[in-house]
Amino acid sequence: MPKTPLIRNRHLIDAEGQALGRLAVRVATLLRGKHKATFEPHKDEGDIVEVKNVSKVTFSGKKLQQKEYHSYSGYPGGLKTKKLGEIFKTKPDDVLRRAVREMLPDNRLRNAMMKRLIIK
Repeated sequence: MPKTPLIRNRHLIDAEGQALGRLAVRVATLLRGKHKATFEPHKDEGDIVEVKNVSKVTFSGKKLQQKEYHSYSGYPGGLKTKKLGEIFKTKPDDVLRRAVREMLPDNRLRNAMMKRLIIK
């Protein structure tokens, strides 16, 4: 049976005024390819997603002051904590990238999916 060529569509999403979580769900679904009728979980058939105006994303409640991101170096006492507000001021694209990354499956396909996420 001949293999059909993979067609990746390009989606442009304007993040202005959208909630971070709802935007991340939409982006993760497109990257994974779950919106296609030919979806299979073991194949990487997702699309290319471009997101613009990430610095204008909205947050509900007190997330900017209360939500924390942790990173651990692996050494004793190496746990570092930063608030969402601190990260969002310096790198707003990093906040979206982290949210989308955690919504994708933790397997070999995740890195390839994340490479198709373009944040402007």
